[in-house]
Amino acid sequence: MNYKQTIDYLFKKLPSYQNIGKSAYKKDIGNIKIASEKLGNPHLNFKSVHVAGTNGKGSVSHMIASIMQEAGYKVGLYTSPHLKDFRERIKINGKKISKREVIEFIADNKKKFEDLELSFFEMTVALSFYYFNKMNVDIAIIETGLGGRLDSTNIISPEISIITNISLDHTNLLGNSIQKIAKEKAGIIKSKTPVIIGDKDIKTVKIFNEIAELKKAKISYAKQHYYRTDLKGIYQKMNVNTCVSAIHELKNIGWEISKKNIEDGLLNCIKNTELRGRWEIISKVPLTICDTAHNLDAMKYVVKQINQQKYLKLHFVFGTSEDKDLVKIIKILPKEAIYYICKPNVERGLDTDVLSKYFTDMNMKFHSYENSIVALKTAKKNANKKDLIIISGSTFLVAELI
Repeated sequence: MNYKQTIDYLFKKLPSYQNIGKSAYKKDIGNIKIASEKLGNPHLNFKSVHVAGTNGKGSVSHMIASIMQEAGYKVGLYTSPHLKDFRERIKINGKKISKREVIEFIADNKKKFEDLELSFFEMTVALSFYYFNKMNVDIAIIETGLGGRLDSTNIISPEISIITNISLDHTNLLGNSIQKIAKEKAGIIKSKTPVIIGDKDIKTVKIFNEIAELKKAKISYAKQHYYRTDLKGIYQKMNVNTCVSAIHELKNIGWEISKKNIEDGLLNCIKNTELRGRWEIISKVPLTICDTAHNLDAMKYVVKQINQQKYLKLHFVFGTSEDKDLVKIIKILPKEAIYYICKPNVERGLDTDVLSKYFTDMNMKFHSYENSIVALKTAKKNANKKDLIIISGSTFLVAELI
């Protein structure tokens, strides 16, 4: 198979949460354990940092990777989902895994794994662990896919664990309360392994403290730190606090990281890791900004950021997935905006006829479009140079337009 055929196999033959949602999610890590055994348990051969949380885990993972790179380490980075290229998920020192590595791994292991019926995510995790071991990384920053306790990444024994924050998202899989979701995320807390919590929330403190005590894991909550980052968005302040608190814990257990490494890593995060889609300006006239916010708490920050911008009219390209609390999300969106609603091009994207009913019920000004390309093109046509265009509501929507 060539690269295109290999990627088609991954997406079309293996169940993918990105495309079909809940039915692709496996509440079991038995498969990935067996797959890893078949590969010689590569995850046991490199150091790691494990990052979970509802929002911010991608940004925090990239920040830590950037800082560790500045400190001179060879750093693996596993995140999901990707925006434009599958290979964004697996990087070493900011460089994507080669197409050849992807092709060869699938070709060599496709038959070996057939009896396991691996999901897309399980196969991707197996590939990342194999690759990081093969390339002898000093440390790998591993972001969970969904949840924590039963996430396929949760077979590693990390140096530290990080839980950025907890809010309501993927409630059909993780539970319909903050407390239930917190328990799932807390599943990454390991025995006698330090854990850093990014957000000290009264609803979750007791849960995290009890589980950490049970596991005899040192627990600490992120402190205020005053570093700047090239990642835009007011929500990055919280992510910086979480990141730097985690870095200090890594220093405590022996990793050599200077203050300058922290400063340079945070200021060069985009350059070092190629992270995109976080309050990213994709056009200056009219000012056009995209953000991957896709749940209520994340959208609150986007709205707060919008309120700090100066503009004449607000044009908002919006699309989302089927499993979101749309009543609450739409309720906080700017009422004066003109909305251009569309369906992200994935199976679990919410149809515009369904989405339009929500917007109608909330008395929002909107028009429906057949796809995101047409929606953005129309927004640009309608906007003048002093207007603001926002693209948000779904990671997959942003992926189509950047």
